Amino acid sequence: MTAHRRAVEQIRESYTALPEGASPRLSKPTTNLFRFREAGKVAKLSARDLDKVIQVDPETRTAEVQGMTTYERLVDATLPSGLMPYVVPQLKTITLGGAVTGLGIESSSFRHGLPHESVEEMEILTGDGRIVVARQDNEHRDLFNAFPNSYGTLGYALRLRIKLLPVQPFVRLTHIPFSDAGKCMLAMQEICDSGEYDGEKIDFIDGTFFDPGEMYITVGQFAERAPYASDYTGMRIYYQSIRTRTRDWLTVRDYLWRWDTDWFWCSRAFGVQQPLVRSLMPRRWLRSDVYRKLVGLDQKYGVTARVDRWRNNPVHESVIQDVEVPVDNGADFLEFFHDKVGMTPVWMCPLKATGEWPVYPLEPGKLYVNFGFWGMVALPRGQFDGYHNRLIEHSVHELGGHKSLYSTSFYPREEFWRLYNGDAYWPVKRAYDPGGRLLDLYDKCVRGR
Repeated sequence: MTAHRRAVEQIRESYTALPEGASPRLSKPTTNLFRFREAGKVAKLSARDLDKVIQVDPETRTAEVQGMTTYERLVDATLPSGLMPYVVPQLKTITLGGAVTGLGIESSSFRHGLPHESVEEMEILTGDGRIVVARQDNEHRDLFNAFPNSYGTLGYALRLRIKLLPVQPFVRLTHIPFSDAGKCMLAMQEICDSGEYDGEKIDFIDGTFFDPGEMYITVGQFAERAPYASDYTGMRIYYQSIRTRTRDWLTVRDYLWRWDTDWFWCSRAFGVQQPLVRSLMPRRWLRSDVYRKLVGLDQKYGVTARVDRWRNNPVHESVIQDVEVPVDNGADFLEFFHDKVGMTPVWMCPLKATGEWPVYPLEPGKLYVNFGFWGMVALPRGQFDGYHNRLIEHSVHELGGHKSLYSTSFYPREEFWRLYNGDAYWPVKRAYDPGGRLLDLYDKCVRGR
């Protein structure tokens, strides 16, 4: 904690010393955002000394964690005590502060909501340069509640105290096939509402859509022992196993990172799922942050676009989104998405918010399904970049859902503030960043500044 206090004082002083008019931006080695922002007048704040686990307390089942700590590092610190965060987002280099201010989700979200819902306390560097400790029960309650989905526009999380969940050494998986989206959504709701499958309590649930006639719900249950433990960190690929196995077993650590090795299925864009390429690829490179860096380089130098022009291929649009749709409308969304976008697979992860969070207004206790899809889609002739993403935005909100803002967005300003509760956001913004030192949520997430 002494080292943490030094790091806090250093970043506070650095923030105060930034040139007037420059937009602050955290400098950290990894990012999972897909808003490739315009170059502008920015001032970078180093976060290198804010990436540690301060303490894990097995008795209170809590952890004190610095804001830029990755979930990979956090899980490695908690599992030896038989504990894990209530919700562990799928990718190793997502940071705790990033998941709280930018939202995260995983297969425990049907019971435990989103990562910020197990946070007890946050130490925040606000836009006006103060260091405040925000909790649900103190004078900074408004900031505590508005922080989720604020994406660094209200301040930066420097330290968080979170609740931890007891775990067992293994997870038993059951993959349940469906050939009809309506029946799949109905089964997902029944399992989530009861918290059981086949008469046994479940600990995790998600799903994978391959096409309108093939989709799966996967339920996971903690286990003290296992007859074997599959390994999907080398030649074998997790998402492909869903189609060929009914039952599987993983260590709890491998379960938490089952999607990271192949970035769900996105590694195929780099040829990494080809057996020869995969056999030559060092295991340490089979991870999501490596692929994310490759995407960043492609975006910077336009390699894919040049190749497409040379081959006379159609222009492609990046469609990288996570959206939440009420489970009652999940089948309708899948039908729309397959007809108008056509990208597969699609990840399906149910969630229930456990409380009210004004800037991401999901109805507490209502079951939503997160649909995640990430890749490139050919544009129809005569259409321009943003065509598919705008279609998705319109469909999601027609179906009563919301979309995460980590990627590109196209909302008009008035519609954006209606959907993301500007009436709740702006009083907090004025209280903690009265000078507008930090960008507001619209400028950062839609205008890409």
